[in-house]
Amino acid sequence: MNTDRHGQLQSKDLLGIEQLSKEDILLILDNATGFKHVVTRTVKKVPTLRGKTVVNLFFENSTRTRTSFELAARRLSADVINFDVATSSVNKGESLLDTVETIEALGADYVVIRHGSSGAHQYLGRQVKASIINAGDGQHEHPTQALLDCFTIRENKGDLAGLKVCIVGDILHSRVARSNILAMTRLGARVTLIGPPTLVPEGFRSMGADIRHDMDEGIRNADVVYMLRIQLERQGSHLLPSLKEYKQLYGLDADRMRHAKRDAIIMHPGPVNFGVELSRDAMESPQTKILDQVTNGVAVRMACMYLLRGARNVEA
Repeated sequence: MNTDRHGQLQSKDLLGIEQLSKEDILLILDNATGFKHVVTRTVKKVPTLRGKTVVNLFFENSTRTRTSFELAARRLSADVINFDVATSSVNKGESLLDTVETIEALGADYVVIRHGSSGAHQYLGRQVKASIINAGDGQHEHPTQALLDCFTIRENKGDLAGLKVCIVGDILHSRVARSNILAMTRLGARVTLIGPPTLVPEGFRSMGADIRHDMDEGIRNADVVYMLRIQLERQGSHLLPSLKEYKQLYGLDADRMRHAKRDAIIMHPGPVNFGVELSRDAMESPQTKILDQVTNGVAVRMACMYLLRGARNVEA
């Protein structure tokens, strides 16, 4: 994807970081800076998407992402509908495409979807006229999480170019990690993946990332230490040591953080397993930017909806 001469994303959809150029990513981050001022001021609204309808369609549980998209749409003055999958015709066998086509027929302009099937959004984007926004698809991508993460790093470090960013944990199953590797390397960061060999396979080197299995050595001189949630539901797959062993080998606390740079920041997409990937002292450290990530998510998602093709035919 590329921007047009008016500085707008050419596609109607946001399907993944893979489709975005460096220029696209920077355009989103630059616009998010302006929207950050909106979400932190007294009157937190602009009329940009007045008359538009945004539907949140989440087939998987979510607190931060769904609420963030809802707030972002409302801050842009759009009408918002949170579609309840549990009480919908999905439970009567209605297909994903039928559901989205029905939502579009009811007047949806944007459909924000989280779905367990990788690639579902690409298929839908070809089938409907509404803008499809990927809020997570299987183990594939979570593009807006990566964008808000890049925004948070840029806010703290000025630029990602040349930074050492360490992503720690279950890389194998993480759509957040995949999107972040793509976005951060595209912006010039040096990404190091850290975790046990069962969760950090060698194949990730093809994405331009370094791989380390020793936590202390891996985060040495890091500018950013990005901890991933350990997916406790996968404990039965024998891909992890015990949680106690994992905490000893790959958990982050204030003592281990001394291997990183003194001004390094700590990030996590949430929710956190307290006492596993992050200790209490790491959570409470001024280096930790988890709540900043949450705040920045609203501004970044506002920028994404604003920049998708079609947004500017309403009052801005």
